[in-house]
Amino acid sequence: MVGSKIRNRINSLLRADLSFVQQAQTQPEIMAFDGAWKIDRNENYDKFMEKMGINVVKRKLAAHDNLKLIISQEGSKFTIKESSAFRTAEIAFDLGVTFNYSLADGTELTGTWSLEGDKLVGRFKRVDNGKELNAVREIVGGELVQTYVYEGVEAKRIFKKE
Repeated sequence: MVGSKIRNRINSLLRADLSFVQQAQTQPEIMAFDGAWKIDRNENYDKFMEKMGINVVKRKLAAHDNLKLIISQEGSKFTIKESSAFRTAEIAFDLGVTFNYSLADGTELTGTWSLEGDKLVGRFKRVDNGKELNAVREIVGGELVQTYVYEGVEAKRIFKKE
């Protein structure tokens, strides 16, 4: 009788521990993305925009847009405030939930952001042609690195924390 009570209590504690671990694995951590970030430099951004079909004048302007991001996270909900020489926008999304987004040039996208390890991974499709645009946000050496891939062309925008 005492042995079965002890066994039941141990099993109950193990189930509680397992439940806690499973819940912790599904809850996103507060990420290092939080804060204000200012564009520092671009890599292959002009070629990427050209592949996206953005005209040369808009590409030249976008390369010097002085983009600033303010990122905040509450659980699985992210809010990103974008401000640049051309526009101000606020984007709110939940991880894994499809939403619509408009790029600065007016290109409409639909897709999701997910958390994969310590990276935010975006998988989007253009509304106008159905082609994929993928993005990754990660912290590398204290900088926010946004990597975009569209039809095999990769570009990076690197931000410094303010």
